[in-house]
Amino acid sequence: MVFRELLPDTPLLKNRFGIWEPAIGTIISPKAIDVVITPLAAFDEQRNRVGMGGGYFDRCFAFLAHRRQWLRPKLIGVAFNCQKVEKIVPNPWDIRLYRVFTESN
Repeated sequence: MVFRELLPDTPLLKNRFGIWEPAIGTIISPKAIDVVITPLAAFDEQRNRVGMGGGYFDRCFAFLAHRRQWLRPKLIGVAFNCQKVEKIVPNPWDIRLYRVFTESN
């Protein structure tokens, strides 16, 4: 994944997944980002997540796996309560979320 600065006049193009993204702009290191809204299909109380199946976020943010304290970026999941499951057994490469927000919190 590549992160780019997004300004009000930045032109956007649809990528191969149909997602609008900046066509140009300064590339930003994942380690320099403060907050990332992270997609998820399911989550549990321990902030483990099931993603969308590509492993993009886990590979991009693998450097967070060995941190003793959470600096940045803070990976935030936004979900509905119905996406919460009792327990997810994470794979060794899965990166835990910093927080999950739902409609009830």
